[in-house]
Amino acid sequence: MGSLMTGTIHLADNTWLHFFIMKVPSLQDRLPSSFYDRDPVQVARELLGMSLLRKNRGEWIGGHIVETEAYLANGDPASHSSRGKTAGNGSMFGPPGTLYVYPIHAKYCLNAVTQSFGTGSAVLIRAIEPIWGIRTMQRRRGTSDLSRLTRGPAMLCQALNVDRLLDHSDLVGSSSVGIFQHGQTVTRVCRTQRVGVTKAQKRKLRFFIDGNWYVSGRRGDHQTRPVCPTKTAIS
Repeated sequence: MGSLMTGTIHLADNTWLHFFIMKVPSLQDRLPSSFYDRDPVQVARELLGMSLLRKNRGEWIGGHIVETEAYLANGDPASHSSRGKTAGNGSMFGPPGTLYVYPIHAKYCLNAVTQSFGTGSAVLIRAIEPIWGIRTMQRRRGTSDLSRLTRGPAMLCQALNVDRLLDHSDLVGSSSVGIFQHGQTVTRVCRTQRVGVTKAQKRKLRFFIDGNWYVSGRRGDHQTRPVCPTKTAIS
């Protein structure tokens, strides 16, 4: 996946922002069901750098995944599946590659279901680096601040127009949402405790790209201090 065009924008605060326009991944780059049919810890780690895309009114919007959390089928009381299958979490027990969307504080979080049908494990996608459809995401979030678009699971879903209507969607075959393997090459990954859980708090099941500005949570969790990028993608 290469750049189509590069340039420089003069911002209102008299600074300069370098930009590049990137090709949207092609359909053949979509992750297969076999990618998801594995341990959620492995999937959570390997989703970093992949591209999450949502089609919104004919336009693909999204970016590179920079932060995830694994939720296990067994021995993980923080996982929604720990209480068994219900009407609300039924998609979490679906085939690998199913999208599990659940509500939180009048917003939503999205998860990729892992392992075989009926298992009940998933990976929460906590944050992406915005790449495609930035202007659309800015309108949906009501801000031009790139760090306030997709830096956290609820922000992410609002920016991408993800709600319960997408619950049970097939990430492998859906025409409106998917994860693609054309993304960043990830070399530095941090692993910490999950954010905001009240059970199994000490388990290190959160993964994120070290030093990436768009990762949610505390900057101090990074080994490399995140720096606001002076170069970004626009579309």
